[in-house]
Amino acid sequence: MLVFVGSYAEAADSGVYVYDMDVETGGLTELDRVSGVQNPSFLNLDAAKNRLYAIGERLEDGRRFGAAVSFAIDSVQGKLRELNRAGTVETTTCHIQRDAGDRFLVVASYSGGQVGLVEIGADGTIGKLLDAKQHEGGSVHPERQDRPHPHSAFFSPDNRYVFVPDLGMDRIRAYRLNSEAGKLEFHGDTAVQPGAGPRHLAFHPSGAYAYVINELDSTITSFRYDAAAGTLQTLEVLSTLPSGFEGENATAEVQVSPDGNYLYGSNRGHDSIVVYAIDADTGKLTLVEHTSTRGGHPRHFSLSPEGDFLLAANRDSDNIVVFRVDKETGKLVYTGNTVQASKPVCVKMAVFSVR
Repeated sequence: MLVFVGSYAEAADSGVYVYDMDVETGGLTELDRVSGVQNPSFLNLDAAKNRLYAIGERLEDGRRFGAAVSFAIDSVQGKLRELNRAGTVETTTCHIQRDAGDRFLVVASYSGGQVGLVEIGADGTIGKLLDAKQHEGGSVHPERQDRPHPHSAFFSPDNRYVFVPDLGMDRIRAYRLNSEAGKLEFHGDTAVQPGAGPRHLAFHPSGAYAYVINELDSTITSFRYDAAAGTLQTLEVLSTLPSGFEGENATAEVQVSPDGNYLYGSNRGHDSIVVYAIDADTGKLTLVEHTSTRGGHPRHFSLSPEGDFLLAANRDSDNIVVFRVDKETGKLVYTGNTVQASKPVCVKMAVFSVR
């Protein structure tokens, strides 16, 4: 099992880390770290082709613009080798995702209100920007929602659509992916409650449901997904916080377990992972527990491919904490394993065959 971590970092400092993970104990051993990229904060892992993609920044005339970097993965040594880097949209980005056909990357720009579609070369290199969409509008929060803030972008399970949670607009915007033309075509908007601030999205393995975690009001919105129509229908809204909590909090990441039985979300402020059981017949959620992430500001986490482990990236305490997942109950148990990494923002992992 190789684990890849993206972080906030100056170009001169280490920004991407690689660890070997002991699949019996959950222990992490550092194998590599890469510098030379400004803020490689979010990653996308293509384990089948031994490639890793990271966002970054490029500086032109004193201004920062979006960039992406492609790495080849040496799965034997656990080392990264840069393939190439290229500009993306004309503003810095916060998220990167790859389509099922390995032909496109989609990037989201929180600060610039843009979504960009970027081609991937047959050799895994970053190609040109094919299309960019500018969002317009806002919502009720006077500071955080005075303009659009696309925070992430996700391809639908059938690869026909791209769904973009926009924190500033309180909308999940859907684009139809026109693969032939290399374009994003507006398909429709799904509204969430005013002041919610949708951030990240996760589809259920069945394809029947989707879940959006809302940063500003610390909730999760459950949706029924109509794959034929490419639309989301709201089922319910639940708090990510325990009853009685009165401190400040903002949510971050949301993921569904590989078996589809449980949903996990991260709280920054309460500094916890909330766990829900998923009703397979309705898609609705039942609270299981809240577990401390043993660090500050869990900006991201990832479940292992089989759902046996959860790794939490605590940005403000500079640590990555390993939990074992009880697959019968969904509960998390601290393994005793943690490693230090500067300002971790994203963690991805996969099992690699060593030939």
